[in-house]
Amino acid sequence: MAEEVKAHITGVVFQITAKAGDAVAEGDPVIVLESMKMEIPVEAPRAGTVKEIMVAEGQTVQEGDTVAVLE
Repeated sequence: MAEEVKAHITGVVFQITAKAGDAVAEGDPVIVLESMKMEIPVEAPRAGTVKEIMVAEGQTVQEGDTVAVLE
């Protein structure tokens, strides 16, 4: 079952650390956001496979935006 990974803060996508097809464990960083000059990882909520990355580096995201989908 697919599960959305959501940004927990507003920021700019600094780095994408996973790609579609990657296996991730619970707590693994999927992307890194930059906010207030700090780098903040957005972590996988559970183990699974990355189905899709929904953002691009340099893109601004708002709190609650979907940044990736796990299956």
